[in-house]
Amino acid sequence: MPTLPLPASLRTLARASLGPARYRTFRPAWTATTALRTAMSASEPPAALRPANAREERRWNRLADAMSRFHDYFKAEFNAIYEMADGSFNRRGMNLRMYLSEAGELRKHLTVHHTIEERHIFPVLAKRMPAFKNEEQHIKSHHAIHEGLDALGALIEKWLAEPSAYSPEEMKACLDAWREVLFKHLDEEVEDLRGENMKKYWTLEEVERIMI
Repeated sequence: MPTLPLPASLRTLARASLGPARYRTFRPAWTATTALRTAMSASEPPAALRPANAREERRWNRLADAMSRFHDYFKAEFNAIYEMADGSFNRRGMNLRMYLSEAGELRKHLTVHHTIEERHIFPVLAKRMPAFKNEEQHIKSHHAIHEGLDALGALIEKWLAEPSAYSPEEMKACLDAWREVLFKHLDEEVEDLRGENMKKYWTLEEVERIMI
């Protein structure tokens, strides 16, 4: 890797730090790689050096960002179950029981997530945000999703008891019946938690006290 001349600002700093005599024998390892790293770090300053407004926006969006990570996982989990419903789980080293166990995990994850939201998060948000109140947008979506989860649970039980009855078409039809309401809800909930929307109802200090 070729050695590049030390930038003037750093030459000045080195001369001041080392003194004239030692500076004459100083051979800085200022390579192209070092220069690239320096340029990259300059384009992405540490959090403490970022503009105050950027740091503040991250604080406003903390709830949305955290919820988005959960929701992206649920979407990926749902899509994987759907894609393997045609029997391709066999090509991934899974038998039917293992596949149905994965589908059961999706049910469990969504149920636990919604239970936590309804007991601990929505009641706080609902004090000022109508969409999170009982029998409003997000709770209604939960009810619709859980109708689908109940139907999925019934199929899982049936096929565990009688594996030969497994039907890829029936499995996909079940998932199709509630996929739209699930994905729409996951997206809408994150949007309602974004900073721009939260600013209508809360101060930043209040938002930071809301736990997810």
